[in-house]
Amino acid sequence: MKVLAYTSPARGHVYPLVPIMQALARRGHDVHAITFSPELGALAAAGVEASPMDVEVERIQIEDWRARSQRAAVLAVLRAFLARAAGEVHDLRAGIERHDPDVLLVDVNCWGAAVVAEASERPWAMYSPYLLPLRSRDAPPFGPGLEPASGPLGHLRDALMRAVGNVVLGRVVLPGVNRLRAEHGLAPLHRFEDALARPPLLLALTAEGFDYPRRDWPANVRLVGPVDFSPPAPAPAWLDELADPLVLVTCSTEHQDDAALVTAALEALPPAGLGVLATSAAHDAAGFSAPAGSRVERFVSHEAVLERAACVVCHGGMGIVQKALGAGVPVVVVPYGRDQMETARRVTHARAGAHLSPKRLTGQRLLAAVEKARTRRAGAAHVAELFAAAGGAQAAAEAVEALARTA
Repeated sequence: MKVLAYTSPARGHVYPLVPIMQALARRGHDVHAITFSPELGALAAAGVEASPMDVEVERIQIEDWRARSQRAAVLAVLRAFLARAAGEVHDLRAGIERHDPDVLLVDVNCWGAAVVAEASERPWAMYSPYLLPLRSRDAPPFGPGLEPASGPLGHLRDALMRAVGNVVLGRVVLPGVNRLRAEHGLAPLHRFEDALARPPLLLALTAEGFDYPRRDWPANVRLVGPVDFSPPAPAPAWLDELADPLVLVTCSTEHQDDAALVTAALEALPPAGLGVLATSAAHDAAGFSAPAGSRVERFVSHEAVLERAACVVCHGGMGIVQKALGAGVPVVVVPYGRDQMETARRVTHARAGAHLSPKRLTGQRLLAAVEKARTRRAGAAHVAELFAAAGGAQAAAEAVEALARTA
C-alpha cells in the first residue's frame, strides 16, 4: 500500500504525523509526505521519505498575534488557511501524479488538499492534532473554552454561540472553500463543520478523559490518543545543574506574543525555590536573563526534562500539553489564542493542572497557578493512563489499513 500525506507548514502538525508514517512503514507500506521544508532533515533521519511543499504555501504564516481583538485573531487564522488552499491544490495534485498513492492522509488545516483528496475518489483520511471543533450535545461550542452546558440557560448559550459561529464561518470561509469544491466537481458545504464529515476516516489525536466524553461522535471519527515525536537529541550535560523542583516553561514554535511566560516564570519561580528551564522557541533566548539554577534555551528536547519536571507552564499548544500529561506531569496553561482556550479548559476539567489568563499574568499569579497545578498530579497521571490505552501511532496505522481494505 502506498500512503501519501500532506501537512500544514507547522511543526505542531508535522511532528504528530511522523510516528504514524513510521508505524505504516514498519508494516511494509510505502509512505511519503509533502511537508514543511525546514523539517525534511528530521523526517529523513526518522526514516520517512518526504518532499517540500510549495514555497508559496510555506510563506503564508499565521499572524494572529498582531490582531487587537480575539475576533480579529480568529479571522487572521482562517484567512491564512484559506490563502494556502490554492497552493495546496497544486501540491497534492502533483504529488498524486508522482506517487499514485492508494491512500491519502491530509492535515485538518489543509482545506485545499482536502478538496483534492475527496475529488480523487481514492481512500483518504484526515488527521487532527488539536481538539475537533465538532457540534455535540455533550460539548460546548468550540473556541472560547467554555465548560459543558447544564440546564436550559446553558443550552441556550450554546445555541446562540453556534449560530454566531456559523455566520462568521459562512461569510469568511465557505465561499472560498465552495469555489474550490465546485472547480473539482464536488457539492457545496452548507456549514463549515460539514468538511469534517467528508473524509471516510478522521483521526483525532487525543482521547476521552482529556477531551469531553460524547455520546454522538460521528461514525468516521477514531480517537487514537496523542502521537508524539521530537527529533532525537541527548539530554544536555547542564541539565543536572538546574534546581529541583524543576518547572519546564515553553513558548510556541509558531510566533505568538507569549514571551511574557518566560519573563514571569524567571521573576517569581526561582525566589520561591523552584528551578526553571525555559524553551523560548520563536523568541531569542538571549533576550532573557536566568538566575543560578535556571536556564533559557531556544530549543531543548522536552522528553529528558519531563522525566524530572514538577510542572509544565505553556501557551496551551496541544503538542506540549498532551506530551506533559502523557508523562503524568501537571500543566499550567496560559492561552494566547487559536485552539488554546479549549486546551486550557480540558486541562482544568480533567483536574490535571491550572489555567491563567494572559491578561492576568504576573509572576505571583503564575507561582500560585504552579503550586495549584502541582497538587493535581493524580489527575495528570489518570490522563496519562487514558492516553496510553488509546493506542497512539499503532492505532492510527491500523485505522488507515482498515480504510484501505474496506475501500
